[in-house]
Amino acid sequence: MSGLTNKTALVTGGTSGIGKAAARDLIANGATVIITGRYADKVAATVQELGEKAHGIVSDAGNMQDLLLLGKKVNGITPHIDVLFVNAGFGKYAPIESIDETHFDEQFNVLVKGTLFTVQQLLPLMKAGSSIILNTSIVTEVGLQNSAVYSAAKAAVQSFVKSFAAELGPRNIRVNAVSPGPISTNYFDRSNLTAEQVQGMTDWVLPQVSLARFGQPAEVAKAVTFLASDNASFMHGTEMYVDGGFPRIK
Repeated sequence: MSGLTNKTALVTGGTSGIGKAAARDLIANGATVIITGRYADKVAATVQELGEKAHGIVSDAGNMQDLLLLGKKVNGITPHIDVLFVNAGFGKYAPIESIDETHFDEQFNVLVKGTLFTVQQLLPLMKAGSSIILNTSIVTEVGLQNSAVYSAAKAAVQSFVKSFAAELGPRNIRVNAVSPGPISTNYFDRSNLTAEQVQGMTDWVLPQVSLARFGQPAEVAKAVTFLASDNASFMHGTEMYVDGGFPRIK
């Protein structure tokens, strides 16, 4: 895929999973990539792994102070970015009776507040022709037990796609989303599920995936690279599903 040479991308949550795979694929297609992550050692190790076209910033998507400093930190590396992939996130699960304020705030701070203010703080560095890609989720399309807060937070991110697109379209900044289904990542490392519960969720999901397997981070990364490129120049305000047919195809 061409079109990313001489372009600069920022990937939040870029030290693992989909974010890391997206950073790698964007670099492979010509872009210079800045990744963010919460831990300095992981950011440094990932930058070294990705190579000379990678840069790293320590920033927590759930911390308002970090969010407000993000634009300044990015500007210290480059005067502008062409691609913004807002990917940082995680999910925790609880039945309705067990949800408390901490459970709610943790996820809404990262997924909703983090997404909104990341976009806000990076907009001054984005010019006409830039692309913003949000990471939504297939959970907005199905009802999953014990996931009321996570699903609601991702639904808020989904709503940002339309509202951001309406506002930024006149500035020729495209806004789209990639919506992953079941993907083999370290997603559950930050969750509150036991190994037994993770296996139970896996056993429930897999039979409903039409392709009969979990996806790989690199497969989502290809969609991100496409949306970032000029090949998607007339895609705006929409989601690209990368879910193996889960759960709509029976």
